[in-house]
Amino acid sequence: MDFLSIELSNGGFTGFPRKLPENCVEYLLFILDSKLEARSLLSELESVRKAATNLCDNVAKGYIWQRDSFHFRLERDQDLVYLRGATDYGDAVEDEWLVVYLLRELTRLFPTLWVRVFDSDGEFLLVEAANVLPKWLSPEIDSNRAWIHNGRLYILPLTASSGEKRPLSLTEAVNYIKSSSSDLVHSTFVEAEAFYRLEKYPGQIRDSIHHSLVTIPRKLAYILHENASAIAPAVEAFYLRDPIAMKPLTSPSRDTHFPPDDLTTVSVKFTKVLFAQLKSQQFSPPPIWSAIFEDAEKQAFENEGAQKTLVRLEMGMKLSSGFEMLATNADKKNNRLAREFAMLLEDLEEDGAQVLPTDKDMEAWEDVRRDDDESWLDINFEDFENELQGNRGLRKEEKGGFGDSSTQADLQKIVSRFESFLNDESAGIEGAEMEDMDEDDDLSGEDEEYSDDEDKAVSFDEEQFSKMMREMMGLPTVQSTNSVKISGDSKTAVIPGITKADEDEDEEDDEDIRQLAAQMEAELKGHGALKLDPEPEKGKAIKAKSDTNSKGKGKEKMVNGEESSEDEVDIDYNLAKNLLESFKSQAGMAGPAGNILGMMGLQLPRDEDEENDD
Repeated sequence: MDFLSIELSNGGFTGFPRKLPENCVEYLLFILDSKLEARSLLSELESVRKAATNLCDNVAKGYIWQRDSFHFRLERDQDLVYLRGATDYGDAVEDEWLVVYLLRELTRLFPTLWVRVFDSDGEFLLVEAANVLPKWLSPEIDSNRAWIHNGRLYILPLTASSGEKRPLSLTEAVNYIKSSSSDLVHSTFVEAEAFYRLEKYPGQIRDSIHHSLVTIPRKLAYILHENASAIAPAVEAFYLRDPIAMKPLTSPSRDTHFPPDDLTTVSVKFTKVLFAQLKSQQFSPPPIWSAIFEDAEKQAFENEGAQKTLVRLEMGMKLSSGFEMLATNADKKNNRLAREFAMLLEDLEEDGAQVLPTDKDMEAWEDVRRDDDESWLDINFEDFENELQGNRGLRKEEKGGFGDSSTQADLQKIVSRFESFLNDESAGIEGAEMEDMDEDDDLSGEDEEYSDDEDKAVSFDEEQFSKMMREMMGLPTVQSTNSVKISGDSKTAVIPGITKADEDEDEEDDEDIRQLAAQMEAELKGHGALKLDPEPEKGKAIKAKSDTNSKGKGKEKMVNGEESSEDEVDIDYNLAKNLLESFKSQAGMAGPAGNILGMMGLQLPRDEDEENDD
């Protein structure tokens, strides 16, 4: 039985969770006034909707939305009545922040208005302020806890969920605001971080627009003059084109809506995102544009001054192709701007050429010859690096650094946040950890042993490392507070952990380790590891190994007047065996055995094929 069947049988399945589409922001507007009756509530919500429309028309007049604009509809959910809106912003993230700006301004107009806004990432306002959020607030429990009211950001505390660390339902959040609005959390630090991107509004609306001179058919120039917002779905159709969408341009039998006839050069209004999308695309001219492009390229080759003409023609060709693709099924698209374009095109084709503007008419259009600078498209790596490092002044002042002022501010904020994360001693290997986020996690108290000025993320225990290396190399374990260091000539061993006071007691251990080092050297020489003989013969190496092993095993020594034999533990053999196996496991890469021997002045030979070892 699968998981769904189990949930159904237990009566616990309440439906799949609702999830927003990618690149979509949703907003809910509530009038929370206990004194209002149901009829008055509907009237107040309608007033909010009209005020929102007027605010958008005034603040964002002439703004080109990437996909959807700012709009609402009345929603009823159980006992809740409110306005719901959703805006698909596509690749234009600034559309999302423009929505937040309009919502915040709207709450200042209505004292009883409460707004919740979220996207496919969840409570993105809290994500912006993650660095200063209360430690009890985690992504697992933040649903429906962030609200905008009277231009401020409020957070519903844990008491809204009866002290439990769980997400809130929309009904629970609304009821808590109605009953305990004075208990909501308002932090100026959280609010400043969450609304940081709104500081550049409303000026950002104007700065996001780009005008460029392009050469397009007169018919298209008229449509763009009548409905400038139609450029958004047309650029998207071009940007996301496929072979099916290209058929109107490649099929010789089909009549096109925008043939390259009666071309004119006018200024077209884009957003910077739309202009970049159109400019960046590599697109070969369709057959109907080929002859015109051949003439333009020939003139550009003969006359450098004609290069701008070719660039404007190329942009016009791309734009006309986008509108051609859009016109095939614009009336069926789930896009208001596309449907408006379809109706305008239909009326134009019915009325004929008599409604098209003349050159004199177009000269009277606003900004008809405006051609904005495109340098914002250029990204200089050195400028980018200087902005990240805060060294803007090292570059030429006339260049103004990387990007505009808002871009520089965003970059500096990214760097400052990253630096604060790196300096956050409570941050773990997986990121900034919230206190008490996971109560079941096993937390060790080892970090408390380190001093405040020590990096807790990277520490080195010399004693543990020495013990590990000795075990790996087959040496007996020695209790010491310091690591064993072998001198570079590999003939003597120095034991820093043995103090002068302990020299008499540990003399036998010192002598034992010296002999082990000498045996290690003899063993490695027998294998040719030290390369003392430039080209050792295989037979001699095998013989040396045999002689060394027999000599080492038969040798006896006196320690404190007692005889001891090494026949019981073949230390020199284990040492060489473990060392060579460790080095072989590195597969030619850097590793502990190779690094340690390298510091000792030793270099092991490269591993040969298995057949040669036999």
